[in-house]
Amino acid sequence: MFRTTPFRLLAPALLLAATLLSACETSRRTSETANPGDGVETAGGGEPTRRSERIDRRQRKETADLRILDSPNHLVASVVENKVEYKVPRQILMQQFNWQFDDGTVVDKALVRQVKGKNPKEKGRYYLVGMGLRNGMFRAMALPLEQSTENQLYLSTTAERYVLEGRGCQMCYFNFEGDKITGTLCDDNSGGGTCTMTVVDSNTFFPPKNQ
Repeated sequence: MFRTTPFRLLAPALLLAATLLSACETSRRTSETANPGDGVETAGGGEPTRRSERIDRRQRKETADLRILDSPNHLVASVVENKVEYKVPRQILMQQFNWQFDDGTVVDKALVRQVKGKNPKEKGRYYLVGMGLRNGMFRAMALPLEQSTENQLYLSTTAERYVLEGRGCQMCYFNFEGDKITGTLCDDNSGGGTCTMTVVDSNTFFPPKNQ
């Protein structure tokens, strides 16, 4: 009597086990390919790859842009090849300065000015500046702008107002420490002219549409 029955029973079982192991290995490789490191790619030494760095930069950019879009900001201008392109006509900006002063000041010049910081490699800060007269006296206002990762310049309602008033001074200048406004200076105070600066914590330069 031949004892072949155990082998005949064992062979299909071994074949089935090998097939299952192969299927499991294929499934594991497919899962790893679809979700390598939960979306984080690393090189042999464990350092992030260029692709993961690009994803990280894009996420930071989207976060910064959403912060601007979700806040009560108004697009004023953009910077293209180091030149300011106005998104709001300068004539409209002058009218808004008149509205913001609200004391009879007539602004006849409005511009966006860049102020470099202490580190020349930094972008510095951009200010929206308006200049004019009230009763023959020099007046000026500067509002700091927010810069997005796409080099668009926004004015936030929480931006400070730096307001200058000259008395007996033909023109007043803003003093800076780095890219921050710290005071004012009269261009010629030989005749006793003075300039004063007032800082207001917020602005209504672009009032809500329902006002």
